[in-house]
Amino acid sequence: MKDLRIETIKRNEKVTLRVNGKEIEAYLGETVLSVLVASGHKALKKSVVHKESRGGFCGMGVCFECLVTINGKPNQRACMRQVEKDMEIELDD
Repeated sequence: MKDLRIETIKRNEKVTLRVNGKEIEAYLGETVLSVLVASGHKALKKSVVHKESRGGFCGMGVCFECLVTINGKPNQRACMRQVEKDMEIELDD
């Protein structure tokens, strides 16, 4: 999948993390949500009631639409967590 980051932006240290077992590149300082969007992930979870795909909506921790599992801990807001080296992210897409 093509990286959707803006090439002219200066970035911090590059790290590797895994999304559903697949390695992707991220940069320290980025949020988990921004990394997921940049790597082409639109659907992050299924809605509880209708099982429809859901993705990031507000991007600032208000809506809870970007809940993912991070390092085995469920219901983490991807927009509020910064990436860490070797982070494991699970999507229910």
